[in-house]
Amino acid sequence: MSHNLYALLSSRFDQHRDRPFLISPTDGGPTLTYTDVDHRSAAIATALRQAGAQPGDRLVAQVDKSHDAVALYLACLRSGLVYVPLNTAYTAEEVGFFIGDAEATVFVFGTDREAKLRPVADLAGIPILYSLGADGDGSLAKAADDVVTHDAVEHDIIEREPDDLACMLYTSGTTGRSKGAMLTHANLASNGLALHRIWGWREGDVLLHTLPIFHVHGLFVALHCAVLNASPVIFCSRFDAAEVRANLARATVLMGVPTHYSRLLGDAEFGPSDCESIRLFTSGSAPLTPEVFKAFTTRTGHTICERYGMTETGILTSNPPEGKRIAGTVGYALPGVALRVVDETDTERGPDEIGSVQVKGPNVFPGYWRLPDKTAEEMTADGYFRTGDIGSLSTDGRLSLVGRSSDMIISGGYNVYPKEIELLLDAVDGVTETAVVGVPHPDFGEGVVAFVVADDGAVIAGEQLDASLTDRVARFKQPKHYVFMDELPRNAMGKVQKSILRADNAELFTD
Repeated sequence: MSHNLYALLSSRFDQHRDRPFLISPTDGGPTLTYTDVDHRSAAIATALRQAGAQPGDRLVAQVDKSHDAVALYLACLRSGLVYVPLNTAYTAEEVGFFIGDAEATVFVFGTDREAKLRPVADLAGIPILYSLGADGDGSLAKAADDVVTHDAVEHDIIEREPDDLACMLYTSGTTGRSKGAMLTHANLASNGLALHRIWGWREGDVLLHTLPIFHVHGLFVALHCAVLNASPVIFCSRFDAAEVRANLARATVLMGVPTHYSRLLGDAEFGPSDCESIRLFTSGSAPLTPEVFKAFTTRTGHTICERYGMTETGILTSNPPEGKRIAGTVGYALPGVALRVVDETDTERGPDEIGSVQVKGPNVFPGYWRLPDKTAEEMTADGYFRTGDIGSLSTDGRLSLVGRSSDMIISGGYNVYPKEIELLLDAVDGVTETAVVGVPHPDFGEGVVAFVVADDGAVIAGEQLDASLTDRVARFKQPKHYVFMDELPRNAMGKVQKSILRADNAELFTD
């Protein structure tokens, strides 16, 4: 029996090969069937093998979202290559680190990046280079077309063991150099099957895909669920609120990040009529504020299903698609996932007590690439992964997150969890969102600082925000300074980049 993830995926669409798979969001745009993408991935896999790529080799790709980018990923799976997608925002210097660290055999880059990236790849000595998205010499598209022209396409799926690597994704590196999180065929298969089951995927479902595909959310969570269901995917190049509104009536499932829902709500005409066909809205990759959660329900009548996951684990928990979803919580552990909240000695905390979140299950990665000491550091003696998140479990097992352990502020010797303060500030009239961080303070070690984005036209003073916290949290938790901003810095997945806020304000209390 083959444990290659592509064997599982193809078995699910085998009876529906003529069904549309990747659909353009605009009328008259291209549509590829499951047969089309299967054949395209086979042609790309054959071209890569003919170029010398072998099972287990790492293929690093920095490419824009496209039909061929999906086919490239599937080609890597079926040919046993380890797919390493990179954020398209990474600079040439950053890409140089990744292709060197991954010891890549193949590097595929967007045509518009060739001038900057080819010298980096040449310096690293990458033996196989391709551009994606052009038809000329050196293009992977042309190489695949040539294979088809010569009737040399090999449709075989390479045998893989459950623990063989399928992909490697680099973490964001907020605490230093990025680390390569290794993900196996079994990791990805188990998570995809669990999500397909608990989210109730059914005949007739259509996914509206607006996420990037260099990340767990868009590449694995969204695409794997759709393919396991042989569902059509309306394939948007990016999130655009107007385009999403125009396509919602054609879909039944939308997976987004919190900023997507905020942008939809920012359109005064968005409402229930846009969402009549949707049975499931999910949110992840960053915390969904209770305000957006409630506003979306009030406006549309739909309740967003929030879930929780990581690069190293895929999805770990989800609120129930059928049943009560509570704002500020990320739901229950997926089938097969063990979840616990512990203190500093790895002793389990009681219900509703705050501690460190640890997880174990078939979806949890085997470790970091070429970093055995770091891997050992992040694993407990009994096999749990230390997520670095802080949270609590209710008596019935529902997880609520407080923040990252790296975000925790120690001010005057006391622990401050930013999420607790952010939730209170976000509830103040006129506040759009906030981010609370600790920056160096000559007396307290770290001073609590709140970065505040106000609603359009709202005038908010620090005294008003102070008043909202008085008698609600201890004085040591209250911000010592407020910084008002037009918007918070975010990465491509919508996560607030608190490291930037810390760095830019490191001398706030020392000037």
